[in-house]
Amino acid sequence: MSESPAARWAAPDTLGVLALDQVEARLAPAPLVFPPEERAAIDAYFAARKAANPALWNGRALLLAAHRFEGRRLVADYAEADYAALLWLLAGERDHPFLRASFAMGALRGADGGFVLVRMAAWTANAGRIYFAAGTPDTSDITGDGRVDLAGSVLRELTEETGLEPGEVTLAPGWTALHDARRLALLREVRAGDEAEALAARIRRFGARETRPEFDEVLVVRGPQDLAAGMSPLIRRYLLEAWKREMGSAPGTG
Repeated sequence: MSESPAARWAAPDTLGVLALDQVEARLAPAPLVFPPEERAAIDAYFAARKAANPALWNGRALLLAAHRFEGRRLVADYAEADYAALLWLLAGERDHPFLRASFAMGALRGADGGFVLVRMAAWTANAGRIYFAAGTPDTSDITGDGRVDLAGSVLRELTEETGLEPGEVTLAPGWTALHDARRLALLREVRAGDEAEALAARIRRFGARETRPEFDEVLVVRGPQDLAAGMSPLIRRYLLEAWKREMGSAPGTG
């Protein structure tokens, strides 16, 4: 299956990787207003994508308008836009002067160490791609004091896509930021009490009960030998970094 424009990522060695102790995400006071030429390009691009995939829905989303790293801390400013703008941003021939796509993703992991990922269904914008359950932050992730609750976004998406409830998992401390000129992905390990294969089976049962599940397969990966063609460089880089850290901390490896 060919890769959709929304799923394109830079080559792995162009992705910056940074371990973070803290993420401070805030909402800009007003939604994004695009110049007329950009708005026209956004609408035309989305119309073409929707003609090819009528299931696409243009809801509200949050785009990263500004950010800075302060050591192991990220300060991020998000602004409200529509999903069409996000797809256009990812598919553009040139990087945007200041906007980036940014999302929080839970790296689901079983009690035995296996990671659990899903392959996106044919009707989704990233059909055939293999990811951890995730989505772009939206207006439901905005708190009353104007923060963007990225940890809450991780748990919300996990429940929506897999059926796992927040009380059944534990968020590990810290984040891993993977970034390039177009995207900033924030991954956080999500630990479950069940072993990976049991988790995968449970998620498959959840999907079978859904009218239109967002995934069509669930995969368990335990090492580099399990990397699959549908994984973006983002996912590959995260997994390889996680396994590398663990090998380095194992007895007799340091």
